[in-house]
Amino acid sequence: MDFSPLPTSSLVGAFLLAFPALFSIVNPVGASLIFDQAMGGRPREERRKLARQIGFYAFLVLLGSLLLGGYILNFFGVSLGALRVAGGLVVAIRAWGLLMDPQENEERKTSQTEPAQTHEDVAFFPLTMPFTTGPGSISVAIALSSQRPTEGHAVAPFFLGAGLAAALVAIMVWLFYSASGRVMRLLGPSGARVLSRLVAFLLLCIGVQIIASGAESLVAKFMATHHG
Repeated sequence: MDFSPLPTSSLVGAFLLAFPALFSIVNPVGASLIFDQAMGGRPREERRKLARQIGFYAFLVLLGSLLLGGYILNFFGVSLGALRVAGGLVVAIRAWGLLMDPQENEERKTSQTEPAQTHEDVAFFPLTMPFTTGPGSISVAIALSSQRPTEGHAVAPFFLGAGLAAALVAIMVWLFYSASGRVMRLLGPSGARVLSRLVAFLLLCIGVQIIASGAESLVAKFMATHHG
């Protein structure tokens, strides 16, 4: 029995759960502005090539965390309900930090790109890890992985939907990073901050939802063992 209001056993339900969460934490629009500042001295063609590589690496990081994260924690004896509560807490705390102080997050992201300004091979480190898909994105992906259905036949559609969400976020990273100069002219730092706050609030709601679904499954398990 799955307690999430979204039917995560369906491909569409899993996609609708995973896409807003991954988009909010990766925030390709806001990150593209920092990417533009950090890569300002590089030729346009090189920036486009970097954007394509970062998009591909980001997809691998998100997909790996989605597919393996929950199972690895389960392997250590963490129940699905506990994993959901813990994962939801991580997501909610992360979102709260982004919501309350987007400027601090921007400054941290900017400092993460500093090594990229001098080194040549920067697509994976630091521009994918930790700048685009850092510990926050990985923990959100693992929290989403904990939302997988308990029925065996529904697991494949769930991971397919979540995988499509990861792919779409990675494509958006590639497109926004490629067009970072235009995004900068269009939004500017203040527009990016407003957008960051909106997506952080969305992420906070998703975090609370994951906690609620975990708490419900823990309560149901407790009731079953004491009344069974």
